[in-house]
Amino acid sequence: MSRERPALDPVRPAVHNRGVIESASDEPLSFEVALARLEKIVHRLEAGDATLEESIELYTEGQRLKKSCEDKLAGATARIEAIVVGTDGRAAGVTPFDAG
Repeated sequence: MSRERPALDPVRPAVHNRGVIESASDEPLSFEVALARLEKIVHRLEAGDATLEESIELYTEGQRLKKSCEDKLAGATARIEAIVVGTDGRAAGVTPFDAG
């Protein structure tokens, strides 16, 4: 007896063997798309209506999406620069962002 799974999203991301989450068009997912998909997965798991096998698949996909989002945020943080203000109150240059 085969049970058809309800789709969470019309465009289900594919996870290739290299671990990069991509859309059906083979492009990496943007941060916003990955986060939206992760939110849908969380809501589905919290609803408790998925089978055990579906829950495992959703959790696994969620972990990959979480890592993808974290990696994108880390990359964005590394690109942010802080403006250094000189003693005269004018911008004197930039320094890398320090999250610590």
